[in-house]
Amino acid sequence: MNNFGGKSIILRLELYTEQINFGQVITEINENGGDVIAIDVFQMGEDSTIRDITVTVSDQKHIEQIVIAIKNLVGVRLVHVSDRTFLLHLGGKIETKLKVPIQNREDLSRVYTPDVARVCMAIHEKQENAYNLTIKRNTVAVVSDGSAVLGLGNIGPYSAMPVMEGKSMLFKQFADVDSFPICLNTQNVEEIIATIKHISPAFGGINLEDISSPRCFRR
Repeated sequence: MNNFGGKSIILRLELYTEQINFGQVITEINENGGDVIAIDVFQMGEDSTIRDITVTVSDQKHIEQIVIAIKNLVGVRLVHVSDRTFLLHLGGKIETKLKVPIQNREDLSRVYTPDVARVCMAIHEKQENAYNLTIKRNTVAVVSDGSAVLGLGNIGPYSAMPVMEGKSMLFKQFADVDSFPICLNTQNVEEIIATIKHISPAFGGINLEDISSPRCFRR
C-alpha cells in the first residue's frame, strides 16, 4: 500500500448491483470514520457500476481501516486507492506554452532560423536588449539545493522539486511572472554561486529557496 500523505483519498469501486446497493457502501465508510465529500460515476453497466468516492481521512492507519472494511463487503471490488495530492502532482504542476503559434514556414523562420539571427545580433550589439527581446524581463529562477525544505530538512534536490514547482506557481498566479524551478545536485556554496552566475543571462531574477542557514547568507 502506498504511503498517502494527503487528507483525502479517492476510492474507485466496482459495485455489483445484484449483491449490494450503494447506500451500504457509504454506510460502511461512515461507520469506519470516513467522511464522504464527493461521489462521481465513472462507468455504468447492466450488472455493475464503477464510482469514484472521495473520502476525508485522518492518517495512513485510517486509510487502511477503511480499505479493509471495503474489501470485506460482498459485491464490491476495490479497483484502486488514489491520493488527491499525489494525483495533482502527476507529471508536475507547471508547463511552458507558446505565446505565438508556429503555423507555417514563415513563422518558423521568424521564431527560429534564419530571421532570428537579426534579433541575436541586436542583443549582441546592446546586451540590455535582452530584457525586451527575450523572456528575461519576466522570468525568475527558483533555485534550491534541497538542504532546508519546508519542515522536512535536508531531503536533496530531487525531493525539493515539488516545493520549487509550487513556488513557481505562486509567481505566476499572483504576479504573472514566469518562473522555473531549478534544483541543483550540489550543496557546495561556491558551486551554487558559480551555477547561478552561469545561468543568470536567461533570468531577470534569482530566488534562492530552502538553502540551509548560514550557507544561504554567503556571498
